[in-house]
Amino acid sequence: MGRLETKRDARLKKLGAMGPMIAASLVRRMVTCGRTTCRCASGDKHESWCLTYKGPKGKTKTVHVPKDMVEEVRAWTEEHKRVKALLAEISSLGLEIIQSHVPRKRAAARGKRLSQI
Repeated sequence: MGRLETKRDARLKKLGAMGPMIAASLVRRMVTCGRTTCRCASGDKHESWCLTYKGPKGKTKTVHVPKDMVEEVRAWTEEHKRVKALLAEISSLGLEIIQSHVPRKRAAARGKRLSQI
């Protein structure tokens, strides 16, 4: 097994440790509630969290995230980023393995011919 295959297999093992994930962005928004007597009317806005993601037709969708779930949802979005990066590395390594196959095979064949002389 070559260097590239070893690197690829190491990345594949990291994928085995996947946790819950979600392909979305966690967004913190500062909003006003609309009540004239609320503190937000004078500029001290309320904190609100939402998740933005692409819907089935490619349109951006938003869903509210309750405050008690923010850290959990943040971990899900980070896990998605980690897995996406690993998949990109694995794909790139696979391409390198394919591209280096013919030159290695030719070099090995030349080595055989030279040793037969």
